[in-house]
Amino acid sequence: MNLAFLMTKLVRGLLTLLLAVTFVFIVLRASGDPAQMMLADDASADAIAAFRERWGLDRSIFHQYLTYLAAILQGDFGTSFRDGRPALTVIAERLPATLELGVSALLITLALGIPAGIIAALKHGSWVDQATMSFTILGHSIPNFFLGILLILLFSITLRWLPSSGTGSFWHLLMPAITLGTAASATVARFTRSSMLNVLHQPFMRTAKAKGIPHRRRVIGHALPNAAIPVVTVVGMRIGGLIGGAVTIETVFAWPGVGLLLVNAVNQRDLAIVQGSSC
Repeated sequence: MNLAFLMTKLVRGLLTLLLAVTFVFIVLRASGDPAQMMLADDASADAIAAFRERWGLDRSIFHQYLTYLAAILQGDFGTSFRDGRPALTVIAERLPATLELGVSALLITLALGIPAGIIAALKHGSWVDQATMSFTILGHSIPNFFLGILLILLFSITLRWLPSSGTGSFWHLLMPAITLGTAASATVARFTRSSMLNVLHQPFMRTAKAKGIPHRRRVIGHALPNAAIPVVTVVGMRIGGLIGGAVTIETVFAWPGVGLLLVNAVNQRDLAIVQGSSC
């Protein structure tokens, strides 16, 4: 029974991946001719035809699709039109920057969200609780790209404290990480508060209080471990959101990661890069 369940999940996962790959493949080719994007505006018809022939774009869509699937099964994700190098090599070069941004945003998420949720639960009904919940609503309401622009206007253009784009130092990383981690920290804070409130009203917490266990010890030793399970689940789910949100944030701050590479590749119709990033 367990084997059948695992096989079913595996088949569904493979079908989902196949559908995603197929969707990206079709949309890219329906959105424009890469030859027109990669070559100069005054390129001759012979040059365009040679480009299409070189990259196999002169063949039918069905033939291109089957060739692409066969190449993927062999670990070949194609060659970048722009760089002339394997797509995975180009993507791998940008991956450390994206991981750096994602890990930094995750640390900010945990540093802001968990303490805020705990304090709001312990101060339930007070102005502290209301202020924390207002922060979570604000964090959910403001789009990441808009918050990033506001931070650039304030700290880069007005105050001139932080660089507005690029990488190379901690100060370059600060604003993109804060922008990316804000919405996630709001989600974590709400779930932490809800979980803590549920645990604080459990009978074992009243028993611990009746035994004379100090408040700090009850919170740290009894409440937090029991409230951590749903919080850990939410944090795990938010990791995927941080990676997806990096596409927008890297574009706003010109952060040289996979997200910015993907956006540029879409604009230039660099099919191999887009398809490799999507996989």
